[in-house]
Amino acid sequence: MILKTERLTIRPIAADDWKSIKELWVDFNTSPLSQYDLPHNTDDEDVRKRIAAWAEANSGTTHMFFAICLGNTIIGYSAFNIRENGYEIGYCFHSAYHGKGYAKESHLALFDYMRKLGITRLTAGTAINNTPSVSFLSSLGFALTETEKVSFYKDADGNDIVFDGGVFELIL
Repeated sequence: MILKTERLTIRPIAADDWKSIKELWVDFNTSPLSQYDLPHNTDDEDVRKRIAAWAEANSGTTHMFFAICLGNTIIGYSAFNIRENGYEIGYCFHSAYHGKGYAKESHLALFDYMRKLGITRLTAGTAINNTPSVSFLSSLGFALTETEKVSFYKDADGNDIVFDGGVFELIL
């Protein structure tokens, strides 16, 4: 499956995409917004294994991982993982491509594809303080359905660093 938009090509992630995905994670880890997500290990072997597992998972529809490409460059990815009553999505784009509409363009095409697969409900989680992600989800039609306390990191004393996370939903 390959999707084409006006500017982008969207295709399943392949095992040999690992170096490009590593670049996305290295970039993401430098962002102040990374405090609101699980840390991304950027060790070559770890990334290689993880992306190989993503590529292998692409054989079905339980987990779907897509590379979002501008020309031959992977500028981001999107993941769709089945949950009890729909799919949860996750995404990451290199900061050099933020603010240009690529994330919205690619996800609108992916949502059309999901509808064709019979998928009718998507959820996404992000920190309420991650205003770029909250704005992006809102622009796609997602609505905040609940908030929850989330922690991925500990302070110097070993205490959880807690923030407010939002759960967003979109009915396709």
